[in-house]
Amino acid sequence: MKNRVFRFLALLIVLGCPSAAVRRNLALDSADGAREATPDLGVGPQYDTTHVYVAPQDFDRFVASLLATFGGTTSKQGVFTVTPTPSKTMSQLVLTPVGTLSVFGFETPVPYPFGLERTGYLVRDIDAAIRTARAAGADIVVTPFHDAVGRDAIIQFPGGVTTQLYWHTTAPSYTPLQTVPENHIYISPDAVEAFIHSFLAFSHGKIVADDAHAPGIEIGRPTDSYRRVRIESTFGKVRVMVTDGHLPYPYGRELTGYQVANLSDTLAKAQAAGVTILAGPYASDAGKVAIVQFPGGYIAEIHSPVR
Repeated sequence: MKNRVFRFLALLIVLGCPSAAVRRNLALDSADGAREATPDLGVGPQYDTTHVYVAPQDFDRFVASLLATFGGTTSKQGVFTVTPTPSKTMSQLVLTPVGTLSVFGFETPVPYPFGLERTGYLVRDIDAAIRTARAAGADIVVTPFHDAVGRDAIIQFPGGVTTQLYWHTTAPSYTPLQTVPENHIYISPDAVEAFIHSFLAFSHGKIVADDAHAPGIEIGRPTDSYRRVRIESTFGKVRVMVTDGHLPYPYGRELTGYQVANLSDTLAKAQAAGVTILAGPYASDAGKVAIVQFPGGYIAEIHSPVR
């Protein structure tokens, strides 16, 4: 691995100004080295939870609309303190066959920076996860704290991508997913290589696709193209969407993409449960796609693959 790094450094000296491909290969080599030095702390994609904050009056209607759309089960609803400072929130876990969601309905003001994290990742050892995150270049925004069932922390990867890490005193056991959702991350060309390097080093993930000319219809610009990077790890799937930020609504607002067997059937169930279709359905290289808004404001992408 060291020889590969030296070759790229020599190329940088010769070229003077590194190309995007050279920077990317250097980042991947560096991430490989970081992975070799740290343990894989992920547990499984069924424990990768999208965090959704809704008003308390919308809480039950939102959870009901999720179950009507995707099926699944829930944990028992309760009111808890899930922050290191005093607060109270309604909280419930929604376990669907296509992804897991943690739903919060705060009855008190939400302490900063809670509400900015997009996902929660279960880790095998939270102290080791913090060390790994730091070594990967992530910022520890909220240091580990205790909650009712374990310990939590919030980290931020380069590019402003904020994630909660959590560990349970009693290990949870969730049914494996039928399909693994994609965590949608919109990021600028300036920050993308630093994010990819950091995330790969932390997650022990790998790039499974890097398309410099993905169809722009996926970001609401059907006559353009954009760069799309797909990453997979023990924590699940990530779709990195590299854009100039010129995005029509609602693109950039969706946190997660859910894969279903039949998009038309799923949208019919969703609409009957009060879900609004914001964009689509349209065709992309991933299949049929729509972006929807659930009661309470949560925006998500739903897609079915090409048959």
